[in-house]
Amino acid sequence: MKKKLIKSVIIIVGILFVLLIAVGLLFRDDDKLGGFTTEEGESEFIEAYDTAMEDLPKPTKEFWIETEFGKVKVYKFLEEGTESKTPLLLLPGKSAPTPMWEPNLKDLMKDRPIYTIDLLGEPGLSVQTKSIASATDQAVWLNNVIEQLPEETIHLAGLSFGGWNAVNVTLYNSAKITSLTLIDPVYVFGSIPLKMILASIPASIPVVPKPIREKMLSYIAGGAETDDSVPIGRLIETGMRTYKSKLPLPKEIKEEQLQELKMPVLGILAEDSTMHRSEESMDVGIENLKNPLSHMLMFPNASHAINGEYPEKLAKNIVDFLQEVDRNMNK
Repeated sequence: MKKKLIKSVIIIVGILFVLLIAVGLLFRDDDKLGGFTTEEGESEFIEAYDTAMEDLPKPTKEFWIETEFGKVKVYKFLEEGTESKTPLLLLPGKSAPTPMWEPNLKDLMKDRPIYTIDLLGEPGLSVQTKSIASATDQAVWLNNVIEQLPEETIHLAGLSFGGWNAVNVTLYNSAKITSLTLIDPVYVFGSIPLKMILASIPASIPVVPKPIREKMLSYIAGGAETDDSVPIGRLIETGMRTYKSKLPLPKEIKEEQLQELKMPVLGILAEDSTMHRSEESMDVGIENLKNPLSHMLMFPNASHAINGEYPEKLAKNIVDFLQEVDRNMNK
């Protein structure tokens, strides 16, 4: 079961982001809002979502936050004895709502309170009500969420597309953000290789025969096969069929922008990720992250599904980093 879950996470956090790029390059869409294409599709997705949520720890609290671009679904996970710690807000990957954190939540919440959200404009429970047309719009709504969390400061972490979102909102407004943890982020330390974008095109076009699309998806995922028999896999497959996203293409983070990040940054890269050139990305992070507590890590033999492949190792590195940041803040 764990192996199947890992394969599903590979598809979630990497391939769908590349498909966004490929489709965005080929087919511009002037419609305004992302959303479910039919009521039946939305009902099917919500059923799959509820099933996937059953594998997560029970949230201590769940609520909505109103933003300029729609209402955002927020969950808080809290283990007794951690209430006084600065919380960690987790940003998911492309087309991957809160249930994608199943491999990681139990370990992370042992250290501190955890917030998760469903991204606006992506399959999930959040509801987009205004067109998101730029990187600034992306930053505005996410900053609206951060500003309305009750704590004075937060740590922010993002996986894949969530890593890009984390940097993008921090460059817009970092007032409450104490640190960044970027887990194999896309378009942060380098661009997606062109061959991956080209390879994704057949996988993104519905009229292409299913066996060909599945082969291309497997190629992009480094040999992994899709599996919708596990809850997360079913959830993502349902979202792909029933939800139409209208988000703009992300703007690659420039090296000079990385140098603007004043808070500690932990960059965690997967050696075998297909979403970037790992060694080059490592060098970019080392050269441009200026805070003395910032550092880059490379996970050997890891794919872009690093959070499902190495959950314990990932949690330990994140926890150690956050505790170090907290100690330095309290000096």
